Amino acid sequence: MIQETRITLKNVGNINPESIDDYLAAEGYQGLKKALTMEPFSIIDEVMDAGLRGRGGAGFSTGTKKKFTSRSCQSCPQRYVVVNADEGEPGTFKDRIIMENDPHLYIEGTIIAAYSINATKGFIYLRGEYYDAIRMTRKAIADAYAKGYLGKNILGSGFDFDLELKLGAGSYLCGEELTMLESLEGKRGYPRIKPPFPAEKGVFNAPTLVNNVETLSTIPLIIAKGKEWYLQFGTERSRGTKIFTISGKVKKPGFYEVQMGATLRQLIWDLAGGMIGDKPFKAALMGGAAGTFVDESMLDERMTYDNLKEKGATLGSGAVIVLEEGDSVYDMLYNCLRFFKHESCGKCVPCRVGTTMLVKETEMLRKGVRDKKTLLDQMVKEAGLMASSSLCPLGQSPILPLKSAARYFTSELMGG
Repeated sequence: MIQETRITLKNVGNINPESIDDYLAAEGYQGLKKALTMEPFSIIDEVMDAGLRGRGGAGFSTGTKKKFTSRSCQSCPQRYVVVNADEGEPGTFKDRIIMENDPHLYIEGTIIAAYSINATKGFIYLRGEYYDAIRMTRKAIADAYAKGYLGKNILGSGFDFDLELKLGAGSYLCGEELTMLESLEGKRGYPRIKPPFPAEKGVFNAPTLVNNVETLSTIPLIIAKGKEWYLQFGTERSRGTKIFTISGKVKKPGFYEVQMGATLRQLIWDLAGGMIGDKPFKAALMGGAAGTFVDESMLDERMTYDNLKEKGATLGSGAVIVLEEGDSVYDMLYNCLRFFKHESCGKCVPCRVGTTMLVKETEMLRKGVRDKKTLLDQMVKEAGLMASSSLCPLGQSPILPLKSAARYFTSELMGG
């Protein structure tokens, strides 16, 4: 039986999130104080050596991203840090927990990240529907300015950094980093073509570091306690901890922080209390709508980025939506595809047309076409073409739930 390993969530429920004094009493801003005595490149190396990977879903090396941004365009007069707090993935609420219960933690991580790449301006792009998180963040920013952790000459170090809160307007697409940067600039939330990547040409055409709330919340702990402390958690290829948000047919839905490498079985039965009514487990949707279905054969696989990828699954944002025997995978898949159709911006044809076609074809499976197997194979092929030709992750996402559902639950999908 496993237990939680609360690192990022250590203050949740233990401090008043509206009190900067409570945060300071819980060793808050110690990471920043130490960071300001270090050379910026040393901070980047420390984060790289700790093995921290982005917690937003892609799992890219956080230190490597910092290094790219710090080295890009040495003649540019300005660099930016942008916090991706536009948490819109269905089933995901890990960042919300941090922002509502420990807002100074991710703000501290943002300041350290800015210092490491010599950025003097930052933005928090926060989901507009997260009213409590907005209120907490606004107060935390104001208190950080009042205490000298933001603004001019932070803690007498000579480092200046200003942080501004920007609110999203409900678009799922703006959770994608380049689309988010378009929105930050006051434009319509349409995706950009990559490359260039934000590290070389981000917001206002300046080098920009974009990090997720959970990722930034881990940085102060690594700097304050050191990379060796962090390396004791997780696995060799996936270091540290991960916050999982578990919902669906479990007895204790909620948020749980565990070391990387825990299994799905441990998450569901050891932490989330098992299945409601002790009914048989049928499936889990891993990573939200832009994730993959798994069946009981995956219950004992280690939950790491690399292991799940090798098995054709995804860790994603850490969302786990659990289905019991009798629940419909077809309905869940249909809802995912309808979600993508609704959220498509329509800029590129493969996504605009493809999401509409997939919804219609999924409906055809239920209505009873003559050759359902051929139709299902055609849908997977179409989703694959979308993934290879769409501009942003939204058009690249339907292949994930569709292909995995077809892999594990072919007979159910064909039976409607």
